[in-house]
Amino acid sequence: MNHLITIDRYEFLANRFKLLSEPTRLRILEVLCGEERNVSEICEQTGLQQANVSKQLQLLKTSGVVACRRVGTSRYYRVIDRELLKLCDRV
Repeated sequence: MNHLITIDRYEFLANRFKLLSEPTRLRILEVLCGEERNVSEICEQTGLQQANVSKQLQLLKTSGVVACRRVGTSRYYRVIDRELLKLCDRV
């Protein structure tokens, strides 16, 4: 039997779907899909608490979905996994 998708690819896909299983992360990604934003802006737009936003952003960053850059004391986040955004649009 010829597998079209490797085991590693299945793991990667399963992890991406796990990231999307949390509504808070989906809300954050929706805010970030248009432009780069800092934590305060994300909190304002989602109504979420800063600690929760920071926790979710760290998970998204570790997973390679978002990246951040520092400007003074602020960190600006942006989506770098464009395929994940396309997937969300399709669903």
